[in-house]
Amino acid sequence: MASEKEVSNGVEWRIKIADGSSERLVPESNPASRLLLGLKNFVVGLALKVWKFLQKAWDLGVDDPRKVIHCLKVGTALAVVSIFYYMRPLYKGFGENAIWAIMTVVVVFENCVGATLSKSLNRVCGTFLAGFLALGVHFVASQSGQRFEPIIVGASVFLLASAATFSRFIPSVKARFDYGAMIFILTFSLVSVSGYRENELFKMAHHRISTIIIGTSLCNIISMLICPIWAGQELYTLTTRNMDKLATSLDGCVEEYFKDSGSVVESNKECHKKFQGYKCVLISKAAEESMANFARWEPGHGPFNFRHPWQQYLKIGSALRSCAYCLEALNGCISSENQAPEYIKKHLNNSSLKVSSNSSSVIRELAVTIKTMKKSSNIHSLVGEMNFAAQELQNDLKSLPKLFNPPSMPEADTPENKKIEPISRTMVKIPLMEFVPLVTLASLLNEIATRIKGIVDAVEELENLAAFKHASNDKC
Repeated sequence: MASEKEVSNGVEWRIKIADGSSERLVPESNPASRLLLGLKNFVVGLALKVWKFLQKAWDLGVDDPRKVIHCLKVGTALAVVSIFYYMRPLYKGFGENAIWAIMTVVVVFENCVGATLSKSLNRVCGTFLAGFLALGVHFVASQSGQRFEPIIVGASVFLLASAATFSRFIPSVKARFDYGAMIFILTFSLVSVSGYRENELFKMAHHRISTIIIGTSLCNIISMLICPIWAGQELYTLTTRNMDKLATSLDGCVEEYFKDSGSVVESNKECHKKFQGYKCVLISKAAEESMANFARWEPGHGPFNFRHPWQQYLKIGSALRSCAYCLEALNGCISSENQAPEYIKKHLNNSSLKVSSNSSSVIRELAVTIKTMKKSSNIHSLVGEMNFAAQELQNDLKSLPKLFNPPSMPEADTPENKKIEPISRTMVKIPLMEFVPLVTLASLLNEIATRIKGIVDAVEELENLAAFKHASNDKC
């Protein structure tokens, strides 16, 4: 049975149930209103997503304006090359093959000059070589009669495509000519199996090579003249930045381990940023190899000659990563649950901080050497101080057992002593577990000092290969 109940904002309908209670009757909503509400929520959600996307795009452009400039450069190149379609004299000269110029700009234009030059030369050489061989195969096949023509063409495509594909697995070819090998396969297959007559085939090959040369030339001119981004400069900057981060992380890790419990603690964000920078060194291998590969294609720019030893920066990066791996283990000592007592830490405090300070000074001096491209006159004295500090830490580490006095073991073999013996052994194990992280940290510091010598050797080799000048004073 239904009853009505007057409320302040209208009428509320309720229905009585058999047990005497009542339930509120909710009227069914209008389907049209539900549809409008759903449409409204969809539009609002879509607008929020678009707004968030625009905010991220704006932040990306603000963080690195060069990306925005690169987009404008690509748009400029495509707008210029489109003239081949809109100007009748140029269109008559190239016809529909003008589309190859546009395609070339799209696939060749890269962010840095070296990558654009690499792709341009690979595309031109691959197209020219494939077109030349395809014309030769077409001539031989046409002279062999209709019976053997498809056999010769098919066999040539099979052999050359297989050989070019296999060459892409060779590391040296894959690093520098992988794109050219792919273009060779594509062009040779298209030209070889095309059904054009000989005179049209020559014309098509000429037009395609010409438009590709025009497209690649336009890309390289715009890339080098308008706000150029040099891969060599990027590699140079990345290497010096990684060296600074490694030095900062080394100081931060050791200071974090030996800091007093009552000292002012930095915020987690600042502390993490201070001694976690070595992770950037660990993940930079792929970027370094890519930049070094592209830098070899670039002409001389800034302080770098055409034959600048870019491969030496890879050796420096490898030596930096060798030290960063030790820092990764060093960071594990900091986060270990088993920590040595404060009085034992103080025994190695000064010598450990001295090793980290001298080691980071050597790394920073090497970074300055690369930045200024001048030989350091005090690097050997800094290395000597680092070695002396490492030797002091080694001596302190050897004297560490004197601080550890395990409980004396009972000599008499009595039932009472047999009960005490397991307890004594347990007490010995507990202090030993406290010693392990501290001994590991000291050993890692000495290992880092040894591996830094590898960085010194790599930088000195770079100095000789790049003919660095001598610094006029001790400090650059």
